[in-house]
Amino acid sequence: MLAHTALAGTGTPLVFLGSIASDRTMWRPQLDELGGPALAVDLRGHGGSPAPAGPYTVPELAGDVLELLDHRGIGSAHLVGLSLGGAVAQWIAAHHSDRVEALTLFCTAARFGTPAMWAERAELVRRDGTASLAESALTRWFTPGFTAAHPEIAARCTAMIAGTDDEAYAGCCAALGEWDGRADLARITAPTLVVAGAQDPGTPPEVVAEVARGISGAEFVVLDDAGHLPTLQHPRAVSALIARR
Repeated sequence: MLAHTALAGTGTPLVFLGSIASDRTMWRPQLDELGGPALAVDLRGHGGSPAPAGPYTVPELAGDVLELLDHRGIGSAHLVGLSLGGAVAQWIAAHHSDRVEALTLFCTAARFGTPAMWAERAELVRRDGTASLAESALTRWFTPGFTAAHPEIAARCTAMIAGTDDEAYAGCCAALGEWDGRADLARITAPTLVVAGAQDPGTPPEVVAEVARGISGAEFVVLDDAGHLPTLQHPRAVSALIARR
């Protein structure tokens, strides 16, 4: 069973799904501000979740989430996904529309780069470990100068990345390498908000916009002065966007 943080409350549950090399603490500001009912979830091998042998696929990662929702007695929810978590949320919304009342997607894509790029990243991690990725990841997650001005956030994120299981990270690289959800976008019927970071080098606005264009009626927003992880750099703005749904 996936590790998660649960908040009690009434209304439509929020389910938070994060990026590769992150854990559920990346959603702490949103949990604090928005309250419950809510689940912040660690994907396989991330945070406190088990790390079964890989490689993984996005449908398998989505199956883990659906199993958790069943375990918690959640029939349908507002899914909030960022990057890899956004791909997982897209798959659930396309293939299990009855489980999704609303969808908010941050800094994600219908296709992430090339399989070769992700295979190279997986090999790097197997050789040098996830800690070796921290410095380069922070330059993608945040805009220039942010981590120097907020060393406590930089330290938290460095520990979060290093705490990700090496083989699970490689397994998620495989999932991202083979992921192509472009044909499924038209199947998504939930009210959807798609958000890009203006300075995100990993999923730049033009890539994220493809997701919004493929989902009927989706709204597209670009956050200024934001990289790939706006949940920590612009927590209030992110919470406000989620609350709109």
